[in-house]
Amino acid sequence: MKFKKITSAVVSCMLAGAVFTGCGGDTNKPVSPSEDNLKIGMITTLNASEQKMDEILKKVGEISDVKIATHSTTYYDNLNNMIMGIDSGSVNEISTYKSVAEYLTAKDSKFEILKSHSLHLKDSFCFALRDDEKDLKKDIDKALEELKADGTLDKLTKEYITDLKKDSDPPAVNLESISGAETLKVAVTGDLPPLDLILADGKAAGFNTALLAELGKKLNKNIELVQVDGAARGSALTSKKVDVVFWAILPIGDDRPSDIDMPKGVEFSEPYFTDEIVHLDKKK
Repeated sequence: MKFKKITSAVVSCMLAGAVFTGCGGDTNKPVSPSEDNLKIGMITTLNASEQKMDEILKKVGEISDVKIATHSTTYYDNLNNMIMGIDSGSVNEISTYKSVAEYLTAKDSKFEILKSHSLHLKDSFCFALRDDEKDLKKDIDKALEELKADGTLDKLTKEYITDLKKDSDPPAVNLESISGAETLKVAVTGDLPPLDLILADGKAAGFNTALLAELGKKLNKNIELVQVDGAARGSALTSKKVDVVFWAILPIGDDRPSDIDMPKGVEFSEPYFTDEIVHLDKKK
């Protein structure tokens, strides 16, 4: 399946040959890891600036045994640029999800999952919709509940995440076309393997895409995938270029604001997946 592509303006500065400060760091000035200056790369959230994220993590650190008060956050619009950041030395570590980190370390032995610096935080994954799409949210929540109840969600989790063979890509997913049905435009990053990714042949693959295929059947709608960079998810939704953003995250617990990835005018579906946040770096 081929994708429409929406990118954020900031990504152009990343691809121009250098990753500048404010666009993911300065590749010409590698940083050395120290307790006074530990730079952490992460995918851009939709409702918290880098400065705000630093404040949030500082507060989390105050109630944990992990010293993160002097750490600083560097945002990236996609996973590939974030990996380039750690390769170049712009950041010391990258923050991602355990399923993604395990996929990356299986693919490339130069990376390792850190045991230190981990705050043991978890996020739930949700659909993001405009807050005036009440009926669509209701239909999606109902479909997700049915997919949980009949075991489909557990089956997809095992096939595409838990039992995925190491060093393997998840298989491509066929999104069936339903004659005469309405089309739901869904924004995906295609950049969070094995949750979702674009294979070398341009086909969609991964857990999220497989879930979308099942959701389309439940909703009796055709699914049209629109690939967006992480930071462009919110604008693609609020400008009505897409109907749904897939994925958005909802922090678990009271240690972080619940709207960290929820801009004004956006509402979340019920969660469909939960994963732990871990840190990844290059082996010394």
